Amino acid sequence: MNDVWHQIDLFWTWLTASSQWHGADGIPHRLLQHLYYSGVSLAAAAVIGLALGLLIGHTGRGGFLAITLANFARAIPTFGLILFIVVIEYSITPVLVALVALAVPPILVNTFEGIRGVDADAKDAARGMGMTGWGVLWHAELPMALPLILLGLRTSAIQVVATATIAAYPGFGGLGRYIIDGLARNDYQLVIGGTVLVVLLALIVQFVFAALRRVVISPGLLGSARSS
Repeated sequence: MNDVWHQIDLFWTWLTASSQWHGADGIPHRLLQHLYYSGVSLAAAAVIGLALGLLIGHTGRGGFLAITLANFARAIPTFGLILFIVVIEYSITPVLVALVALAVPPILVNTFEGIRGVDADAKDAARGMGMTGWGVLWHAELPMALPLILLGLRTSAIQVVATATIAAYPGFGGLGRYIIDGLARNDYQLVIGGTVLVVLLALIVQFVFAALRRVVISPGLLGSARSS
């Protein structure tokens, strides 16, 4: 218990130091870098994963191939992929590519499963109202699949926020800079500070998606999701 309080004290001392709140190595600057890496990667992954998931879920074609490729992408070690591409081109691009590859599978799989799992009677009713194929997708399938789609987005967002720390290893910024530099200098306080900030950011992302879920999903679907 004393060790826990000691670590909390180290973190609080580091966090409240004035030097941590300005300059290129300050928390605001590193946080913005981390959010940039995470935001760009998640946005790109969402475009790819949602588009493919909606398409194959609605048409029922290519599902096996898409899921197979998604599972293959999950098996690729993100750290190794970054280092491999950085050797070829030293830029932030390899980090973003690796993070996108990490984030696409949960979004794609959940979107596909959500659309595919929509009750056939609901789709028939939408067609009976005169909706076209895309009308059925946007007005019937998509709203009912939203719980699973948001779950995929939340999973990807948390994974990306946590994994973006490795951008610091090949020499880039973000909150991982504190962890990598702390390990290199044997500065335990710096390692704790960076680690806690990453954990707090991941928790904030979790709360944001929980709030978003309550806002965009109808109460009826929320109730059925809880009961299941």
